[in-house]
Amino acid sequence: MTRVELARHSRELHEAAAEAAHCTRCSLYRDATQVVFGEGPVGAPLMLVGEQPGDKEDLAGKPFVGPAGRVLDAALAEAGLDRASTYVTNAVKHFKHEQRGKFRLHKQPTRGEVQACRWWLEQELTLVQPKLVVALGVTAARALLEKPVVLSRLRGQVLEFEGYRAIVTLHPSAILRMRDEAEKDAAFRGLCEDLRFAAKIAGKTASD
Repeated sequence: MTRVELARHSRELHEAAAEAAHCTRCSLYRDATQVVFGEGPVGAPLMLVGEQPGDKEDLAGKPFVGPAGRVLDAALAEAGLDRASTYVTNAVKHFKHEQRGKFRLHKQPTRGEVQACRWWLEQELTLVQPKLVVALGVTAARALLEKPVVLSRLRGQVLEFEGYRAIVTLHPSAILRMRDEAEKDAAFRGLCEDLRFAAKIAGKTASD
C-alpha cells in the first residue's frame, strides 16, 4: 500500500472500531462489558485471529491480554515475531460467558454468532490486507474458511479463502487447559513452529 492508502485504511479501521463499539448484530452485546476489536497496524504482514475475548479482554477492551495472551506473546517471541507488528483480533468481538458464582466462564459461540460477527472480520481483512492470516483454533478457522474444519488435518498447509492465504494452529487457551506438562510443552513448541512457518510465508520477522 502507498502512504496515502495506509493513512486512509488506518482512518477507516479506526472508524470501523468505533462503529463496532455499538454493535447489536447478535445478542452477545447484552452481557459483555464492551466490544473487543482488533489491534495492530494496517499493512501488518500477519493477522492472528482467535475465537473470542476472554474475561480479561472483556474488561480491558483489548485482545489477548489474559493468560492465553501471555502464551501467545511467548510463542511470538520464540518465533522471532514482534506482536506490535502483527494485527491481532478475534472471530467474535464480544465475550460469551455464563456466570458461576463470582466467575464468568467462557462459552463457545454458536455458528450464528460467528456469522453475525464475520462482517467485522471482513472489514479488518479488507483494511489491514495481511499477507497471511493465522487462525488460532477451530472456531477461528471455521469463521475464516466458512466450512467444517479438522485442525489436525490442516496444520502445516497454506489454505486459500477469498483471495487471502491462511494457516491454522492451536489456540493458546487449548495449551493452558492441558494438564500433562510434557503434552503442554509439546503443544507450545508446535505453536511456535507454526508461527515460524507463518513468518516464513509472510516474509516478516522481528529483525526485518
